[in-house]
Amino acid sequence: METVNLKTPYITLGQLLKIVDEISSGGQAKWYLSENNVKINGEIDDRRGRKLYPDDKVELPNGKTYVMKAGR
Repeated sequence: METVNLKTPYITLGQLLKIVDEISSGGQAKWYLSENNVKINGEIDDRRGRKLYPDDKVELPNGKTYVMKAGR
């Protein structure tokens, strides 16, 4: 499980996918989410604009899990 430190109150799911290098551009987020099951806090979600707040847990199909933490 990896930690993502938030520098703002939240980030979107599309931004997270780009930060962790799962996609190379924001435009790929819609396609990626339509082709892959991404779980947020245990529930599948395909909204690239889904807001991720501290303590949200995101599970990607590649087996990686990310937890959002408030940045410093």
